[in-house]
Amino acid sequence: MHRKVFTLAELASHTQSRLIGDSDHQISDVADLDSATPTDASFLANPRYTQTMQNSKAGVVFISPSLSPIAHRNFLVNENPSQAFQQLVDLFYEGAHALTGFPEIHSSAVIHETCQIGQNVRIGPHAVIDQNVLIGDNTFVGAGSYIGPDTVIGSECIIHPNVTIRERCVIGHRVILQPGVVIGSCGFGYLTDTQGKHTKLNQVGTVTIEDDVEIGANTTIDRARFKTTRIGHGTKLDNLIQIAHGVELGPDNIFAAQTGIAGSTSTGRCVMTGGQVAIAGHIEIGSGVMIAAKSGVSKSLPKAGKYNGIPVLPIGEYNRNAVYLRNIEGYVDRIKKLEQRLQALEEKN
Repeated sequence: MHRKVFTLAELASHTQSRLIGDSDHQISDVADLDSATPTDASFLANPRYTQTMQNSKAGVVFISPSLSPIAHRNFLVNENPSQAFQQLVDLFYEGAHALTGFPEIHSSAVIHETCQIGQNVRIGPHAVIDQNVLIGDNTFVGAGSYIGPDTVIGSECIIHPNVTIRERCVIGHRVILQPGVVIGSCGFGYLTDTQGKHTKLNQVGTVTIEDDVEIGANTTIDRARFKTTRIGHGTKLDNLIQIAHGVELGPDNIFAAQTGIAGSTSTGRCVMTGGQVAIAGHIEIGSGVMIAAKSGVSKSLPKAGKYNGIPVLPIGEYNRNAVYLRNIEGYVDRIKKLEQRLQALEEKN
């Protein structure tokens, strides 16, 4: 790919930033503060890394107006340095991450005659599109992906290679499914008899993915037993997440890797979890709840706020308990000494 070169004046105009420094200085790439060279642009979004910026060799750094620039260095001042820097990344790498080199529908793709395929749809090698599938305009289906019968997929979706979408699922517009995603697998449900034998429960529901959702690599979303498992619009799921049958995630949730949610749990708006959070089934998580990594949620959390621990507690209470736990050896020693003094007093009396 041809390497692009821009002057700082051009970058300031493109990102609507205020330039401090040499307007003719040329930038040809982007990098983090540690590895940047004089021809790279970088950014500082967290004041904690101010010292790293001072030591950086970057040709220009995006900063917020609240930070003081360094003399004889180049800066692009923007209210949102991270967002402005991302505009720069998109500018430099536009077209560099093409979804496929195969135009239109590859000859090895298997498409059932009953399917309805929209305009400008690209389907990669060895993809399989089963009967009665509807695919909207400008959607991409990657190599080796499988779309099950009666599934509906909206427009401008990106379905990366080796994704499985089983029967009767509904995918909204502008949805991104990373490689290895499985939508509509069977929920984990069995009947156990008196001898301990397990008989599979038939899962006849489906999955609905609303608009502007992104689902990370190897994440699995089970179909509901009867109705639908639902992922609300704008929600972002990281890699290796398990969403069980009948779960309903609200809009604009964001869950980090290895979060697991048991069946029939629901969340409100803008719920966030760190990595490896475990959430029990048949509970409700209210809007604005934030759950720290490795936490365990066993009961409903209706009130917005930050939570941590197993089982979770409000973050303030958790932190106080953590302090007590760190000092527990001292507390035990004091209790032993008090017991000895009490015993001595009782012996005197």
